[in-house]
Amino acid sequence: MKLPLSIEDISEMLPHRYPFLFLDRITEFKDGEYVRGRKCVSANEHFFVGHFPDRPIMPGVVMLEALAQLGVIFAKLTTDGMRPDQLCVLAGVESVRFRRPVVPGDVLELEMALVKRRASHWKMRGTGKVDGELAIEAVLMASEARERA
Repeated sequence: MKLPLSIEDISEMLPHRYPFLFLDRITEFKDGEYVRGRKCVSANEHFFVGHFPDRPIMPGVVMLEALAQLGVIFAKLTTDGMRPDQLCVLAGVESVRFRRPVVPGDVLELEMALVKRRASHWKMRGTGKVDGELAIEAVLMASEARERA
């Protein structure tokens, strides 16, 4: 696939839709190593209605979900990775640190890098930065969902 990947390309790879799709573009990919993307944070995001009305801050769990979605994109783009139609679920999160608030108008630059892979289980280190300043860092684990019987 040719980079950058647009929101239409991302929507073909992820089952998520509004209001739960938190990636706008995939900007860079190195097979088996890392993927980079971005989330443009708008004042119109649905989560700002209650978090917080007088001081909107992107919830940490939404930043984590954006990293998880980027991780799925990485697994699907990787040679011998996940099938395009495979469902992937978050299996765990380690070492999460929130370093600065993310607010309307920010562009959250995301990166997921492979730590290790064992069969259908993926472990990746993720970061999110705004203007080069670290906003979030975490290690996430994901597993390819088993087919329904």
